[in-house]
Amino acid sequence: MPEVFVRGNDVARRFQTGIARVDALYPASFVVCGGDRIAIVGPSGSGKSTLLHLMADLDAPTSGELAWPALGISGTLRPTRIGVVFQAPSLVPTLSVVENVELPLRLAGAVTFARENALRALRTVGLDPVADKLPDELSGGQAQRVAVARAIVTRPRLILADEPTGQLDQRTAEETIDALLAATEPTGAALVVCTHDSSIARRMRMTWQMDHGRLHAPNVGTAHTGTASGPDASSAERR
Repeated sequence: MPEVFVRGNDVARRFQTGIARVDALYPASFVVCGGDRIAIVGPSGSGKSTLLHLMADLDAPTSGELAWPALGISGTLRPTRIGVVFQAPSLVPTLSVVENVELPLRLAGAVTFARENALRALRTVGLDPVADKLPDELSGGQAQRVAVARAIVTRPRLILADEPTGQLDQRTAEETIDALLAATEPTGAALVVCTHDSSIARRMRMTWQMDHGRLHAPNVGTAHTGTASGPDASSAERR
């Protein structure tokens, strides 16, 4: 049986501002297992980022249950078990490129080979020549690739990427996805990517559709069989 990295049961997220209520994610159930390659697609504001943040344990559901059976829940889930690439690079401006990539390792106490591993991750995304530069010396595309290197440096079991190629030209976007896919292969890690780019989505094995906070996604991967649903769930395109 495949390892279950994330399981959601009727997970929902509601935001309340004064008297206004926004249902960012209606109750949805889903499973992400080792080896999965999943694209989450949908228009801006459809709930993709909300779902990804819940999977990353960066936010808590308003209702429902989330579990990370194969990743464990003792202590923090990040940064060694889950790697996250945000829409914006979010680099620390006072640290060099290589120091930014080292940061998850140092936070986890893995300092012995932190520099060596950080440089290896930078080579994976083709940016080891700028290792000593500061973030404000980089282009937007370079900064985003540094963020990818930072997410993969700990060899996480689950990589969650929120529009990781949004600021990149097509060639660099393809190379960035190459790096993310390559980072998952040696360990059987799972990759979940939110994207507007249909060419990126086609490289994943499954596509989940988000629409106004509703998840439409049969969760049938190459290595496992399960279900994922939301209100009025329908079949999504298998890759």
